Amino acid sequence: MRQIYFLFLLLTISGSAFAQKAAINNFVVKESLLKNSKLAIIAADSLDNPQEKINGTYTFSVSGFTQPVTFHDGIAILPLQLERSAFVYIKHQNDTGTHSKLLYVYKKDGTLNPYAINSMWLIIFPALIVFFAFAFRKFIIVAVIILIVYIYFNHSNGLNLSTFFETIFDGLKTMF
Repeated sequence: MRQIYFLFLLLTISGSAFAQKAAINNFVVKESLLKNSKLAIIAADSLDNPQEKINGTYTFSVSGFTQPVTFHDGIAILPLQLERSAFVYIKHQNDTGTHSKLLYVYKKDGTLNPYAINSMWLIIFPALIVFFAFAFRKFIIVAVIILIVYIYFNHSNGLNLSTFFETIFDGLKTMF
């Protein structure tokens, strides 16, 4: 009788171990192989090597919109098409924390080229402009114009103020 209970316990434990989904702690974003103006999310390890064992549906936030994304052999295609160059903020939250990337996706001749942006540049660039404005009094008007152009460029390409600050705070969390 004990052997039957032991066998049942062993099968239950092994069955629940296989039912657990693998966690996505890092990902790489590239253009879809179909060249249909869609982005592909590739699950990766810490060295950006693809993890082909990732299968199933995971929840991602793409530029503020939460949507389920289905992975097959470590690759998922985002359902939204990009019509023009834009900032895309992709975030995934699981038990180990929040994993996010800010990308500028440059679209030219139907091809997408995603460039990862370090969130620290979002702090450093305006801080340098403000520093130069205070250091050189004649630079104040030029600094204000540069900051207005910077804010307009970010906003017109899909990086609104809430996403801007969310990116900065997520970047600061990963630093500390």
